[in-house]
Amino acid sequence: MSTRTEERQTAILGAGVMGETLLSGLVRAGRRVDDLLVGEKRPDRARELEERYGVAVVSNIDAARKADTVAVVVKPQDMGDLLTEIGPELRAGQLLVSLAAGITTSFIESRVPEGVAVVRVMPNTPALVDEGMAAISPGRFCDDEHLAEAEALMSSVGKVVRVPERQQDAVTAISGSGPAYIYFVVESMIEAGVHLGLPRATAHELVLQTVVGSAAMIRETGSHPVVLREQVTSPGGTTAAALRELEIHKVRAAFLAAIEAARDRSRALAEGS
Repeated sequence: MSTRTEERQTAILGAGVMGETLLSGLVRAGRRVDDLLVGEKRPDRARELEERYGVAVVSNIDAARKADTVAVVVKPQDMGDLLTEIGPELRAGQLLVSLAAGITTSFIESRVPEGVAVVRVMPNTPALVDEGMAAISPGRFCDDEHLAEAEALMSSVGKVVRVPERQQDAVTAISGSGPAYIYFVVESMIEAGVHLGLPRATAHELVLQTVVGSAAMIRETGSHPVVLREQVTSPGGTTAAALRELEIHKVRAAFLAAIEAARDRSRALAEGS
């Protein structure tokens, strides 16, 4: 017997990079193409998506009218206009999943019919390689079934956690912006390797595999990062010397300050929505 997720028709409004990422993830996860709709106004882009995935590309209004679940994957500044466009077509009990950063559920609920279930999602870019981290928060009219559907949607491109909406600014600062912090560290380590005389390609490979392997160690062993760090740090050794410099330069404090700044900026953007 078909599950509720398989029976529901899902529309993705916004066929940019993240929108296509979600679409391709759903297809790879086994979602039937005839259960998917894409809202896209650009004719060239519409033909491209139809040819690549075999999915029906329709207007935003038609997508909103036909779908049980509407995933909105647009820039935050475009959300207001989109809701004005599709709002009259939405109905109570329908699920609207928003991937627009900083847009609150109350902002959306004030622009759609009462009873539309809204779920706010903070994704991140590793979703492009099916290693995303998404945090979801329910609006006023969500029930567990709506949240389960949003989880199924986002789990096609990575992992999902549920958080109260008041924590979304912190989520944005940690996982939403988090890939950039990792890339910054990787970039810095590669540059250090070049400075120490390694060929850039060699430094790149050394750092990349070190990062991938270290993340796998945390995930697979379940050990606290402190335990794993201490296993690498011999008394009076090279790692201890390096960590001492990081503490002298207050790298830990700098990360805290940076993540707090990201949280504060996310909060300001949300207040301005």
